[in-house]
Amino acid sequence: MMRLHFLPADLRRITLAPGPDPLTETVLAARRRYAPLHGSRLSETDGTTRPGVLHGLLGARDYLPDFLLQPEATDLPTALDLVGRISGARLAAEVAPLPATPGTARLHGELASGTPEARRALIEDLRHHHTAVLPLWPRTRAAVAADRALRAETLMRGGVDALLATLGTHWRWRPPTLHIPWRGTYDVPLCGRGLLLVPSCATDTPTLMYRPEDPAVLVYPVRLTDPPAHSADVLGPLLGRTRAAVLSALRVPATTTAVAERAGVSPSSASEHATVLRNAGLVTTTRTGVSVLHALTPLGEDLLRGEAL
Repeated sequence: MMRLHFLPADLRRITLAPGPDPLTETVLAARRRYAPLHGSRLSETDGTTRPGVLHGLLGARDYLPDFLLQPEATDLPTALDLVGRISGARLAAEVAPLPATPGTARLHGELASGTPEARRALIEDLRHHHTAVLPLWPRTRAAVAADRALRAETLMRGGVDALLATLGTHWRWRPPTLHIPWRGTYDVPLCGRGLLLVPSCATDTPTLMYRPEDPAVLVYPVRLTDPPAHSADVLGPLLGRTRAAVLSALRVPATTTAVAERAGVSPSSASEHATVLRNAGLVTTTRTGVSVLHALTPLGEDLLRGEAL
């Protein structure tokens, strides 16, 4: 069990990541592929990844070097630039806990020394592995946007207690401590610096990044949005005033009840129209416990944007 201990200052400094973190998704997806314990969510892209520098940094079961996560970066070039400028001392400290094997000892030594060749090799490998998540990026972006909207609405309606109580199915919020199922027992005081919440579609288990001078980072799993249930001809049923009103109502993510209120229809009708829109690839639906939140996909956004032109 991992226990995160909050001070009042931590509860005031909980923030939500602005969008999917490309480097975190890349690294966690690679870890799932290389570690049989994690399975694979990227089976559609089996041919795009390869063992290499990154593989050599993913050998520990419960440890991931923090420099591989750059949660404040919202695009890959920025994230890779930050990785390239990490100090040699930090590289050495974060590589040291990794298990050394005949195949990784030299790599670890070069990274710990901060040699330009090792840094370039790592950045190039991260750039290559990012191609494995690109085919799923629209669905990842939609899932993260829907989850962020759901968390924001939960926070608005129920406060911090409701937000922390609904983060994970088997997580338990017992103020002032968040209990997260984990191998082994860890107590982590947040020390008033706060917590950054980062949703990820590339993992089924949480990841904690502890930063002595900044808010801790908690990466938690969200379900990848389902692809459209049918081919493009499913867009036919979208023709009609009511369904168009439901789609337009989702310019801001909302629950079924809120959609019904905005479109002037019953909740059951709003749910039915949302199902058709979801099957057409225009809407995503996210469930957390008894809560349901609908949000536009990038395709839905493009459709409405074209309507406004």
